[in-house]
Order: sequence, then structure tokens, then C-alpha cells
Amino acid sequence: MYCGIDLGTSSLKVVLIDEDDRLVASAARPLALKRPHPGWSEQDPAAWWSACTAALDELKEAAPAALAAVRGIGLSGQMHGAVLLDAADRVLRPAILWNDGRAMAECAAFEAACPESRRLSGNLAMPGFTAPKLLWVRGHEPAVFAATRSVLLPKDHLRLHLTGEKVSEPSDAAGTLWLDVARRDWSEPLLAACGLDRAAMPRLVEGSAASGRLRAELAARWGMAVPPVVAGGGGDNAASACGVGAVGPGAAFVSLGTSGVLFVATDRFLAAPERAVHSFCHALPGVWHQMAVILSATASLEWLAAVCGRSVAALVADLPEAEAGAPFFLPYLSGERTPHNDSSLRGLFAGLGAEQGAGDLARAVLEGVAFALRDGRDALAAAGTEIHDLIAVGGGARSRPWLQILADALEREIDMPADPSAGAALGAARLGRLAAEGAEPAAVCRPPELRARVTPDTLGVSLADDRFRRWRRLQEAAKELAQTPEGA
Repeated sequence: MYCGIDLGTSSLKVVLIDEDDRLVASAARPLALKRPHPGWSEQDPAAWWSACTAALDELKEAAPAALAAVRGIGLSGQMHGAVLLDAADRVLRPAILWNDGRAMAECAAFEAACPESRRLSGNLAMPGFTAPKLLWVRGHEPAVFAATRSVLLPKDHLRLHLTGEKVSEPSDAAGTLWLDVARRDWSEPLLAACGLDRAAMPRLVEGSAASGRLRAELAARWGMAVPPVVAGGGGDNAASACGVGAVGPGAAFVSLGTSGVLFVATDRFLAAPERAVHSFCHALPGVWHQMAVILSATASLEWLAAVCGRSVAALVADLPEAEAGAPFFLPYLSGERTPHNDSSLRGLFAGLGAEQGAGDLARAVLEGVAFALRDGRDALAAAGTEIHDLIAVGGGARSRPWLQILADALEREIDMPADPSAGAALGAARLGRLAAEGAEPAAVCRPPELRARVTPDTLGVSLADDRFRRWRRLQEAAKELAQTPEGA
């Protein structure tokens, strides 16, 4: 039996799978997001650990024999978050998350301090990454920075609770801007640009390797006679790739979670920072990947549902048909990454008419997210990476209408997994299995059984092409609106 723990932005999920890769049990706990100032996004790391123990306690009640038989645990988590610890490993401030935009000015300062940053990290400095956050803390909270002795990523802070070890792995570490991605090791020049050194960083292991064992008292709490191995694990997207078998060169998926991602695996480090394409390590040794990332996918739909006072399910239950005169939506609620790298961008509705209602707005949101991902597809193509067929993961991947809109916008076939657990939590459990057994990754990280294949519709593609061209013209308006007025 194997356990996967996925620390997301809106919830923490735990799954148990057996030796045949079948889901045996699962549990989840919601997580709250705090936005103390416009553009900020924070969470309390103590809430992550509380959610983790509560979910595992639930599994102890629901499936005690299965939990007791766990041999390997894998971790997956939201990337880029900064957990700052003092000399006694106490958390110094709330974690600054991946969708926090406060550190835009610090990005330029970071690249100026290390002119080789793009070559070494393979990425543009973006405010969501970890390194600019530390520069912001150094400038705005100097006492906190002076007390900082360790910096951990979210899932790795869970690992510290689980094992007592400070360990990370290359797929998540690549999102800090402190990793030499080609070498899969910390970079002294990148760390020095933030006033840090290797002593502040966790030890690195590969995602499929052992990082430690579950602490004896926790193993006893959950009925495990032998403390299971805890794998290095992976950042959420790399773990999702392990969950859907996207581990060989060219294998790709689209994720419709809080953020949206187009992911393609590569057999070597391929950097394209000028396109705001992410170039990271995979969770498996000897594999890398590229990503186009948008910041608000299901987050956009959840925002609209909250504004309308309706559930997401009710909002999308009766979508109108696509038409040329429908309203448009730019999903830049928290700024944007690929291809803009602009935290000041904000969302925009356009083309509204008095005859339109919540359903029209919902369809505009689904289409707007699809068009933002099309921008990402084009950025990947310009960087030399073509995406062919895709597997869909994330909460939004359960919506066939949304996948049809996306298939038409991307002009790509999209597969829907039969098992909705396919994704980061399953990938984490598979990494736990690899660490416990030493099996071949290709034998464990297999593609899932499919429920359906969504094929682009000829008329839908034609309409999407026309609307995409008009949608892109709205981006200039959004950029102009985002500019600070003179004298403000």
C-alpha cells in the first residue's frame, strides 16, 4: 500500500493506492487563503499540518488496515511558497504563496544582482517565484530576514513535520530560482543574489528517492508497525505528470486547477525565458520539463461563482451555445505569467449586453481561460516545443463542456482519465512506491485508463480562431488599465 499527500492551494488531499494502482481510500481538508493587501496571497503553515493530520486520522478510521500497510509515502505540493524558519525551526511569518504579486520590483533587483540568473535557472524572475519573495522580506521585514535560518517550500515543510528532515527535490526546487536546473543542484551565485547560502537550503534528493522515514510516534498514531519511507516527491505539476504517465519526452498534459498549466516532458534542460516559459526539473532523475502557466484557471470560475452567489456547479449547469457576439473575459485576476510576466495585469469583461446573464459570463470565463492557455501553447511553440495530444487533470478537467471549449481553442484532442484521482496525489503515491521498492519509473508511472476523448469541433475551431484574434486585442486595454496614473 502507498500513500500520496498533495498540499494544494485550496485543499490538502491524501490518497491510498494498492499494488495494482487502484484507489483504496482518500480524504481531503479545505485550506483558506489570506489576502491582507491587494495582490498578496498567504497561508499559515500550521494550517497545512493540521489538515494533513486530520486527513490521515480520517483514513485511520475509514481504512485502518490499508493505512497500516503503507510502505511508501510521497509528497506533492503547490510550488514557490516561502516558509521562513528561525534557528529553532519556528515559522517566522505566514507563507508567501505562488500567486502573490508583491515582489515585482525585486525581480529586476534579483536579475541585476546575478546577471547569469536566466542561464542558470532557465527562467525569468517572476514575483511568484521564491527568490524575489526573500528580497521583499529583506527590504520590508528586515528583522524577519535576519532571523531566517532555513527556507522551505510548502510540501517540504510538511516533510519536516513528518520525518524531522529538511529535504527538497529538484522539481520543486527549480521553482525557487536558486537551483542550477541543468545540474539539478543549488547555485551559489543565485543564492548570493538574495543574501543566502547553501546552509539555508534543504538537502536535495530525487523525487523517486527516499528522503527519510515517518517519525516513529506518527507511525504509531496511524497504526503502522514499520515507519514507511517518505519519498522526495514533486512539485504539483511534476507529480501530476507522474500520475498521468507524462514522464517520457513529448508526453504532455493540461491542468485546470487553481492555476492552469500546459506541461510537456523533455529529456534535457531546454530554457526559453524570453517567452516566460518555465523550464524545470521533473520529479524523476534524468528528466526535465517545460510549462506554460496561467495564474487563474478554476480560480476565475470560483471568483465568478462567489460574485454571483451561486455554486460553480449551478453556474456551469446551463451554458449557452457559443456565438460570435458573446462577451469576452481576460482571466488576469492575480496578474499573469506566460507569456506576459506581469503581476499588475487584472481581469476584464468586455462586450456585455443587457440581455446577458450569469451563464453568458460563465461561458466567457471558461473561454477566457482556454484562450490564455492558447497563449501558452503559442509561447511553447515559439520556444520550439510542440504539444500534440493532451491528458486533462485538475478539478476543471471533470467538466466536458470546458474541455470542449479548450479542445476547440487549442485545436488538440484532450483525454479524460477514468479515475478522477489521477493527478498530483496519485503521482505522489507512485513516487512513494518508487522510493520504497526501487522499481523502474516507466513501469510505475503509466498512463491512466481513459473515460473519453474530446475532439476539436470544426465549427467550434473556426469560431474560436475568430474570437481569439479579437480577445488578444483586449490585452492591450488590460495593460493600459494596469498602468499607474501619473501623480498617483
